[in-house]
Amino acid sequence: MDGYRVAEVRAAEQAAFTTIDPDVLMQRAAAGLAAAILRRLDGAYGAKVLLVVGSGNNGGDALFAGLRLAARGVQVHCWRTGTDVHAAGWAALRAAGGREVDAAAAIARLADWDVVVDGVAGIGSRPGLSEPVADFAAACQASGTPVVAVDVPSGLAPEPPFAEAPHFVADLTVTFGGYKLCHLLQPAAQACGEIELVDIGLELGEAEVRCWEPDEVAAAWPTPSPTADKYARGVVGLDTGSPDYPGAAVLSATGATYAGAGMVRYLGPATVGGRVLTALPNVVAAPGRVQALVIGSGWGERKDGKVLTRAMATGVPMVIDADGLRHLAGPGRPDILLTPHAGELAFLLGVDRGAVTTDPLAAVRRAAEQTGCTVLLKGATQYVATPAERTVQVAVPGPSWTAQAGSGDVLAGICGALLAAGLPAITAAVVGASAQAMIAAEHPGPVPPQELVRWLPELVAAWGTTQET
Repeated sequence: MDGYRVAEVRAAEQAAFTTIDPDVLMQRAAAGLAAAILRRLDGAYGAKVLLVVGSGNNGGDALFAGLRLAARGVQVHCWRTGTDVHAAGWAALRAAGGREVDAAAAIARLADWDVVVDGVAGIGSRPGLSEPVADFAAACQASGTPVVAVDVPSGLAPEPPFAEAPHFVADLTVTFGGYKLCHLLQPAAQACGEIELVDIGLELGEAEVRCWEPDEVAAAWPTPSPTADKYARGVVGLDTGSPDYPGAAVLSATGATYAGAGMVRYLGPATVGGRVLTALPNVVAAPGRVQALVIGSGWGERKDGKVLTRAMATGVPMVIDADGLRHLAGPGRPDILLTPHAGELAFLLGVDRGAVTTDPLAAVRRAAEQTGCTVLLKGATQYVATPAERTVQVAVPGPSWTAQAGSGDVLAGICGALLAAGLPAITAAVVGASAQAMIAAEHPGPVPPQELVRWLPELVAAWGTTQET
């Protein structure tokens, strides 16, 4: 799924107006909205629907959708929240028997409404709701009254930064032309509920974000050929862990192993290597040929930061994680993957952590441009940016159970294995992060990361079976 900024959607609308009457676009939107609401009602004759409409085009979409609902036997009521309303839509609804209610009645009769249609504000509005609409939105959420939002839940910012302000929380959002960023990115996406896209004929350009689907992850996962040897599958070198943090070495090696690396070489401190080999006897603790490197996980206060500079000079694709990010110096390359969380990205950019969490999309793009590397920003929504591409890739989301110590170390190993297998860094990042999220979704709960990744081969095997059939 592709997501777009408001300016891009507005530009597409203006371009469409040169060949399509704006009223035609509104009727297309209203038809799609009415069909979605009827499916929500399961075609129930006599159902009661409340339209909550503002003065903009979203209100017009809701009014004309209400006209179609009334024709199907739905009892349509309307609360006009402002002093103005789409005149033609209002006249048509009234002529069809639509009934007007005021704010007091809308709230007092909350239990009567089978569906509330939120058409108060659109993508051009500021975040937040004024009273009494804010109280009504909160009452809908508290009572569990089903809400269908028109384009975006009113009061919700359509794109980052997602300011905290009163807004509707929808069970279903029916949007038009293209997905907006709030539909796809957390924390806003959780307020949108299920998303239904209605094609109204807009021609949109290059997307701001591209959200991967599970079948795309399956198709991108590298599969060895019948004649492949361990070198063809990819050899990963790991300089991870330290005497203070030996677990990071074990975790990164576990990630690389269960992601299917042909060979894992441990190149970190000898005092830690024994721990790795005890956990994973398949690992080779000797220098030699590698096709990708994973560096930095669990380094701690490592004094010899020049090891990173020397590694970068080899030209081998690599993952730089955790403590290794503090030693990043000089221009990077797109085949170098940085895997920071929000705090580490803030350090790289020289900003407060809040600047990253407020607008992670802008932060990850800036980091890629500034470092010259591909950047995977870990978190509830996982973003991948590279200096070679404008569109930011977004991994398949997973449950918050993965927010635990060690998950990033395992992910670094997974991404290293994918780099060694020949995937570009941007693909390795989004596929690796997606796969970790997908196995967490299939096995929810407080599963330690070293245990969770052991289900990755099962997932990959299922992909292979699906592709064969």
